[in-house]
Amino acid sequence: MRASKRNDILEAAKRVVQRDGVTALSYEAVASESGLTKGGLLYHFPSRDALLRGLHEHVAGQWEQHMVEEAGGGPEDCDAATRFAAYTRASQNPDRAELLLMLEASEDPETYAIWDEIFLRWGVQPPAAGAEEEQVRQFIARLAADGLWFYEALGTDPLDPQLRERVVTAITRLGATDSPH
Repeated sequence: MRASKRNDILEAAKRVVQRDGVTALSYEAVASESGLTKGGLLYHFPSRDALLRGLHEHVAGQWEQHMVEEAGGGPEDCDAATRFAAYTRASQNPDRAELLLMLEASEDPETYAIWDEIFLRWGVQPPAAGAEEEQVRQFIARLAADGLWFYEALGTDPLDPQLRERVVTAITRLGATDSPH
């Protein structure tokens, strides 16, 4: 399979989900969006499930690539503070397709694993019940980053860029391992 055709199909599928939701994802809709035939799509993705799984992998990969760019390297190359800052910055300007796909994946553990692997590499994990205050604070910062992402994914009135930067800076500071409070 040529990578460019696969990417074209997945980007068309993403646009369909962005515009019309996950339930609207069909061979007909993607064929129309991509300019390819339904047979051409079937050649690359033999089932709707294969197309949907490929779309999850594609969009999740784009999200992780955004974090790699923000961090200047992969999660294994960064300290916890850099990973968290990249995670927080990647929460800016999410698209509806990303949100809808994550919500859809929550119903299927196998599909959610695609997203969860990224959360495990980049996000602050929930602390144990007896965790130190710093770990709880870091998790609260992750919830704030997720909340910013959710707000912007659903919002019709985007945040002013200067305000967004101040919010991101405050969240990142809250999640820093050396933060005094």
